[in-house]
Amino acid sequence: MYKIQTLNEISDVIHQSLNAEKYLIAREEPVPDAILVRSASMQGMNFPDNLLAIARAGAGTNNIPVDECSRHGVVVFNTPGANANAVAELVACALMLGSRDVTGGVQWVQTLKGKGEEIPKLVEKGKSQFVGPEVRGKVLGVVGLGAIGAVVANTAVQGFGMEVLGYDPFISVESAWSLSRSVKRCNSRDEILAEADYLTLHVPYNEKDGPMINAAAIAKMKKGVHLLNFSRGELVDTAAVKAALESGKLASYVTDFPADELIGVKNAVLIPHLGASTPESEENCARMAAYELRDYLEFGLIRNSVNFPEIIVEGGDENRVLVIHENVPSMVSAISAAIGARHINIDNMQNKSRKEIAVTVLELDDHPDEKLIGEIRALPGVIRVRTFNAD
Repeated sequence: MYKIQTLNEISDVIHQSLNAEKYLIAREEPVPDAILVRSASMQGMNFPDNLLAIARAGAGTNNIPVDECSRHGVVVFNTPGANANAVAELVACALMLGSRDVTGGVQWVQTLKGKGEEIPKLVEKGKSQFVGPEVRGKVLGVVGLGAIGAVVANTAVQGFGMEVLGYDPFISVESAWSLSRSVKRCNSRDEILAEADYLTLHVPYNEKDGPMINAAAIAKMKKGVHLLNFSRGELVDTAAVKAALESGKLASYVTDFPADELIGVKNAVLIPHLGASTPESEENCARMAAYELRDYLEFGLIRNSVNFPEIIVEGGDENRVLVIHENVPSMVSAISAAIGARHINIDNMQNKSRKEIAVTVLELDDHPDEKLIGEIRALPGVIRVRTFNAD
């Protein structure tokens, strides 16, 4: 039986995949085989030697020490696209919030409490301070055309009548097929910065590159652009955004990641990280995370891992050995030699790598005994060995 620890409240849909016959799921599990997590920080946690996998019910994995997991052979999964619709709907709302100053108007109305019959006249007199432009016919720049960015781009074209420019040098074939033909491609980030009336970010944060939107990037934008950030707070330089709002270079900044420096700043609309806060999104993320854990724990399949290569093998009735090892020369030959020395045939083999880590899966015509597995485990560069036996 596999032991699964949950570090947050997780939707009960996980039990559809992780049934009670094979899985023990608990919040307090000192030696789990796998962990299900949403937003709880795992930085600094001590992982047991038997921990095989961590599944994040969401897209970002900043709360997980991914590099440390890789060194210990722990596969880290996320759930890309599971919350795409929820986030995209909030981005559509944010376009209006930033453009029309709806939040400013709502807050101002609260000051009219007690004015009684004067309220209608005061509203008609005061509403002009919250005037904002319509988005129809304006240019929306979408940086990042993955699961969320593609939905936002299509919604802006089809629902709002906007002219949409997209920039994503790493766009997948699947995302490209899902885009409306009306979305125009930009060849550089600078091009989209210069053209956009509204700019929305849908890319991961890379610590090595630092903030994507800094003073230099803002200088390349039109005066009065509306900036939306529903991806990661670190993607923007907060001080630069604050200065741009105060100078009028930015007309508004709407984000799901509040920062202390921006609270109370005019035209900064700060939302308390509500992007994926829908029951549908939470269920979708939990369901996908559970599938990922089940497929890896029971069959050695790896889908949507942020630190290991994708491993898809058919069937499930073979004698299968999965070896996680350093991505160095001669590893495959050393593993094959150990198996060949036992006169066991390799029926099928798959080897894939991702940066410093590689995974080799071998399907054998005979069951490998513990001595052979121990020999493979002892090879220099091998991190972890798992076996899946034919029924």
